[in-house]
Amino acid sequence: MSWSRTFDDPIELPDGHMLRTLREAGHYVTALSKTDQGKPHWQTAAHELMMAAERGGILMLAEIAMRQALARNQPKPPQAPRKKPARKYRIVR
Repeated sequence: MSWSRTFDDPIELPDGHMLRTLREAGHYVTALSKTDQGKPHWQTAAHELMMAAERGGILMLAEIAMRQALARNQPKPPQAPRKKPARKYRIVR
């Protein structure tokens, strides 16, 4: 396998750049500070990238790990309100 394998969908970075290959994602991870590289989500992403590039691992797992690591510090979007209130049921015995 090779570091030049491309992701199915490019991964968008917070600054607007795109990661298209395993090599670009690997360079991004290695450019992080040592404290960030030591965090578990970046360790997982780096591991999956190496598995996909060097040992024929699953490319989708590397892509998912990168997306999760990038989304780690972003706030979650607010939950949409329910269109219809939930019904209240009574238990009849």
